[in-house]
Amino acid sequence: MPSIVPERAPGPRPALPSREDLTEEKRAAEIYRIQRDLARRRRRRLAMLSLRLLAFVLIPTMLVGWYYFRIATPLYATESQFQIQSADSGGGGGGLGAVLGGAGMATNQDAVAVQSYLTSRDAMLRLDAEHGFRRAFQDPAADVIKRLPADATNEATFSLYRNSVKIGYDPTEGVLNMEVIAPDPRLSEQFSRALISYAEDLVDALTARMRSDQMDGARETYEDAEAKMLAAQIRVQELQERLGVLDPVAESSVVMGQVSALEGQLTEKQLELGQLLANPRPVQSRVDAVRGDITRLRELIAETRLQLTQGSDTRSSLAAIGGELRVAEAELATRQEMLAAAAAQMEAARIEANKQVRYLSLSIAPIPPDEATYPKAFQNTLVAFLLFGGIYLMLSLTASILREQVST
Repeated sequence: MPSIVPERAPGPRPALPSREDLTEEKRAAEIYRIQRDLARRRRRRLAMLSLRLLAFVLIPTMLVGWYYFRIATPLYATESQFQIQSADSGGGGGGLGAVLGGAGMATNQDAVAVQSYLTSRDAMLRLDAEHGFRRAFQDPAADVIKRLPADATNEATFSLYRNSVKIGYDPTEGVLNMEVIAPDPRLSEQFSRALISYAEDLVDALTARMRSDQMDGARETYEDAEAKMLAAQIRVQELQERLGVLDPVAESSVVMGQVSALEGQLTEKQLELGQLLANPRPVQSRVDAVRGDITRLRELIAETRLQLTQGSDTRSSLAAIGGELRVAEAELATRQEMLAAAAAQMEAARIEANKQVRYLSLSIAPIPPDEATYPKAFQNTLVAFLLFGGIYLMLSLTASILREQVST
């Protein structure tokens, strides 16, 4: 490291008197003169130090204190606390167990999203449009430093917004702490409640699409199954009306009952014919009548049986009617089962969607303060004093080191 060489060599030192020339009186006078010169230099240095401290530390500190105590606009802070809870867990991630669980992780992500949104430009612009955030800080009564100009840009407003809205998130407890600062206590409360409502809207919108997709799919499946079930039911009804048969099984039972009755009558006639033929001299006319009855009964039985398997000009056979209706009724039963399954699926989707619901739980409601929260005049003045003192000390040390380097 190169040494700093003075521009000119120091001049010759004044010649000192020899020891023989110094008497006691002269020595005492010389010591007194040296002491007085040292005291004068000490006083001068002390005066210069006092002036420097006054100029660089005390006067700036007094100006800062005067600003905070006399000029600075009083600001009012409204504090609130809320957390995001889910319907399935009943808690917003409070505690380590909830943080490690799936529901806790979901609510933690939602809380981070809410924190990011409330400190974003979007929230600032919405708050300004609905409640006049920018206008509140453009009041002529506000001091120059805090006051926004009439043509303040969004960036300047957003910078002030970030200093006025402070949100902290505690991941271990899952709570969001919010502090909203405004020139008026009622405005502070109004801004705080508005931001909480924005957070509620965001929390509801975070899972609305997922819940809507789940319910839409289940609802579409249910509506499709219901429409197909109704179509199958209408087809069964149309077949019953077109074929003129309400219940093919009942119709078949009626026909088989008629056949059974005719067969019973046929058996009686055959027995009667047998009795007549067993007579040595049967009455021929009576025998012929009984035989005619038997023939007619057999023909009637055959015609009645044909109703089950053969159709007529007016309608189809009962077998064909029964087959068509059985197919239609089987399809109806299948559609009813599918409708019941779709209804169960929709209910399960509704339950699952309800589990995905997030809602905001307010732990500490925003209450407007009755005294100004900021500025903290004494603390800020003390910090300013320490700051100016530290700067002066650093500059003094730097200057002394430079003088020492130059002198060597």
